[in-house]
Amino acid sequence: MKRIAVFTSGGDAPGMNACIRAVVRGAIYHDVEIYGIRYGYDGMIRGDIFKMNSHTVSNIVQKGGTILKSVRSKEFLTPAGRKKAFEQLQKFEIEGLVAIGGDGTFTGAGVFYDEYGLPTVGAPGTIDNDLFGTDYTIGFDTAVNTALEAIDKIRDTADSHDRVFFIEVMGRDSGYIAIQSGIGGGAEIVMVPETLTSIDDVIGTLKQGWDRDKTSSIVVIAEGDEEGTALEVAATVKEQLKGKDIRVTTLGHIQRGGRPSAADRILASRLGLGAVEGLINGQKNVAVGIVNDQLVYTHFREAISKEKPLNPDLIRMVNILSI
Repeated sequence: MKRIAVFTSGGDAPGMNACIRAVVRGAIYHDVEIYGIRYGYDGMIRGDIFKMNSHTVSNIVQKGGTILKSVRSKEFLTPAGRKKAFEQLQKFEIEGLVAIGGDGTFTGAGVFYDEYGLPTVGAPGTIDNDLFGTDYTIGFDTAVNTALEAIDKIRDTADSHDRVFFIEVMGRDSGYIAIQSGIGGGAEIVMVPETLTSIDDVIGTLKQGWDRDKTSSIVVIAEGDEEGTALEVAATVKEQLKGKDIRVTTLGHIQRGGRPSAADRILASRLGLGAVEGLINGQKNVAVGIVNDQLVYTHFREAISKEKPLNPDLIRMVNILSI
């Protein structure tokens, strides 16, 4: 393999640049020409492809976002779009791809391989930490710490005014950010998609706290919880707890930005180099991950479809530590 290309796709995640840097410098170390593709699959279709070198990735390991930019490509979902993408890659004689992204990115890469046989190794970059085959995904640790910093600040104002705050964090199908930032922030209640916490449970826990002379409370909610968004849950609770000062904060895209943590920089670097060396050694249609501190490769199909359940001990811990 003499020429490979790297791109980022889907939602951005802190640490993607560290991964790009590792891919580029890993390829150069192994005497492989490395190309960058701007704007993900859209850029692949348009031929927005350029040769990279060691200097291209200087001073980016600490930066959030992605220097290669990212979009969600509708055209790549069509056979005609994928045909255009393959033709553009052929112009540059690209023999393999490193795809940094989440389940949508890996799904596209899997279909692309089935149609054109171009080997791809994916590096899991998503703050949701919802991909099977790796203990942690790029960006998750930074997102948790960003959420935790916000929760700590909200806790101060909640305590000053004897308020109940409902704080919504990202996690459409996954409660990983919610559970870890909730435990770290001392939340009384954490609501996640993986397990049902009813409105009655929320009200019961809040009342128990007040019976023990608690004057303020924090409820952390993953955006995909079955009971609804933080605004919806807070409105329902407020209806049943007349006179209580209840406020809502939705953290939103602040969780995607910022300098990646040390853990994310190291994880991203290991995964980027692992992706390059996987391609060189014949890996294809797989995601690279770290499981029990060991580098592993998991077929895209499994990485996307297999469940990655929350540790039930974490749910149990929230209930115990909230008393």
